[in-house]
Amino acid sequence: MLALVALAAGLALGAAAAATDAPLLRTLVRVVEPLGALWVSAIRMTLVPLVVALLVTSVAGVADVRAVGRLGAKAVGWFLALLVGAALLAALAAPPLMELYAIDPAAAASLRASAADAAAGSTGAAPQLPTLRGFVVGLVPTNPVAAAADAAMLPLIVFVVLFAAAVTRLPAAGRDPVVRFFTAVREAMLVLVGWVLRVTPIGVFALAADMGAQLGVGAAGAVGWYVLVLCGLVTVTALACYPVAALFGRIPIARFARAAAPAQMVAVSTRSSLASLPALVDGARRHLGDRPAITGFVLPLAVSTFKLNTPIADLVGPLFLAHLYGVELSAAQIATMTIVCIAMSFSNPGIPSGGLFVVTAPVMLSAGLPLDGIGLLIAADAIPDVFNTVVNVTGDMTVATVLADDVEIVEPADVRVA
Repeated sequence: MLALVALAAGLALGAAAAATDAPLLRTLVRVVEPLGALWVSAIRMTLVPLVVALLVTSVAGVADVRAVGRLGAKAVGWFLALLVGAALLAALAAPPLMELYAIDPAAAASLRASAADAAAGSTGAAPQLPTLRGFVVGLVPTNPVAAAADAAMLPLIVFVVLFAAAVTRLPAAGRDPVVRFFTAVREAMLVLVGWVLRVTPIGVFALAADMGAQLGVGAAGAVGWYVLVLCGLVTVTALACYPVAALFGRIPIARFARAAAPAQMVAVSTRSSLASLPALVDGARRHLGDRPAITGFVLPLAVSTFKLNTPIADLVGPLFLAHLYGVELSAAQIATMTIVCIAMSFSNPGIPSGGLFVVTAPVMLSAGLPLDGIGLLIAADAIPDVFNTVVNVTGDMTVATVLADDVEIVEPADVRVA
């Protein structure tokens, strides 16, 4: 909430400076602008080690899930299928929807130049947009260390996933120390990210002031349009879960709706998927039957690893920023962003706005977008958070419903005998 207040205050300061051209306000914007650049640099500092550690530990976790048998493998398969569907919806629908809100070309050029200057100051050169050939050839890095240094996220992700898969094939004596090391790195980096997040209001205020000074009052309208598009696409995804559950779970839509409703109400009030787990379990027992494999395994697994909102939010945000900065993205670049988003979906850490660090930032870097606008996404994240949580628990119940026929109902008599 503080970040949202900082966003409003920064936009108001920048818009007032643009409207009045008062020397005092212009000076104040210039004074606070470096704080925003410093905060973005702090985000970049944490990005590569956090992504590497999360991917290694996540792949090790997926390997453990597969070991539990067919139900675990099918659950992960359905997670991937729904994530791909949500990502395709965002990739196809978000660009034309963003175009409906006009951005002044001169203001976009000014923002783009400012971001390029910041990038040149921190890395020595402005980011380059990947071509189709570069996308294909660069999937496998010739030098993973150089890929990490250049923040080339997609080839880095490919290497880390392959490395983590190789680690799972080692004997326990060799595998366990590697996993423990990256687990420790992950936890340490999450602490560091927490420190960066504590000063989010300052960074957001500085970035918003600079953007408001360049876009004027149109900056607030652009952020509002982004929130509207994001909430709309998340809602469409949640509604699409109903026919999926009815078709593949072979139950009436009304019955699925009754099963999901208690968890959805908890999601609205708490904005926490984890807090919704008891309501998910109760709804599944009441309307899908008492299936311990579903309530004791599939639903906890889904709540902890499956976030259906991730490919939507973490594609719509970068696509909005591309429109805001006037960056034309090709189909290959959007495809790159989509692949990165899906690949990172299972590594979303359980911290506020964590997905914007671990998923959105790599997606932006994979398309050559400047990270300066990520502060706006973090601040605006407070608004669609309710929609995100609702679609997450709806997706959890969808997977549980689809897999319900794979396991038997435990009758009361069986429970008494046990």
